Amino acid sequence: MVTTALDRVVSDHSASPAQPLAPVTATLRAMFGTSTELPGLAPDLTVQDPTGWQPTSDLAGASLDTLLDSSRERWQAQPHAAAALAWKAYTYWLALPAVLGWASARRVPLLTGTDVLMHFNDPRPLVTLGLHRDITVAVLPSDPLALSGLAHVRVVADETALLEELRRSLLDEHLTPLLDAIHTKVRLGQRTLLGSLSSGVAYAVLRSADVLPGSSAETIATLLGTLGVEDLIELVPGRGGNLDVQRKTCCLAFTLPKPKVCVGCCIK
Repeated sequence: MVTTALDRVVSDHSASPAQPLAPVTATLRAMFGTSTELPGLAPDLTVQDPTGWQPTSDLAGASLDTLLDSSRERWQAQPHAAAALAWKAYTYWLALPAVLGWASARRVPLLTGTDVLMHFNDPRPLVTLGLHRDITVAVLPSDPLALSGLAHVRVVADETALLEELRRSLLDEHLTPLLDAIHTKVRLGQRTLLGSLSSGVAYAVLRSADVLPGSSAETIATLLGTLGVEDLIELVPGRGGNLDVQRKTCCLAFTLPKPKVCVGCCIK
């Protein structure tokens, strides 16, 4: 059930053209207690001053070495494990706005490599991500934003079209080029990498289950089916009767100098 506090925040801002991402930031606040102090994301998601930021599309080029070197140094990992762990961290924080936007209010920020920005200046996360302040947000005709006439609001016909926009922007135009670039650096299976995307999406929904409407299992199934990664995890009974994620691939954390076996890892 959606909490009263979250419902009130979303209701207050859902019709405001100045707050198209209000449902996302409200859900982040409910999940983490804040949307302004999350290592890995810009305060309230958007970048008001892009000075010092660069488009994440640069990761398909020279900036990929920066990401992979940072991962290797942080975890003292071998190159293939460093790449797998960098991808795991990156895809979780990257997908979060689209996952929460769709699940909370059927609003999807289109996370293309030109509209998502990054910097490496904060030593706490591997990389900090933020959304361009005029990032395009896809909405349904029933959304109040559909009547705003704003250039950065894209009205689509129905939920199928909305999910197609999510896949196109997040996977086809952003993560697939990054995955291809990683493959030029290390030998790492596509299934291994996409398994981390699958688990990251599932965890994002489960961690916000108390404040999102509808069934978590159904939401996860829809999103993973849209991205074509539904066969890479299973939802299993967890502690306290909650659902948990059982992976079918490994992020390679077990290969670190101090081996780690994540909850839900396929390696027992």
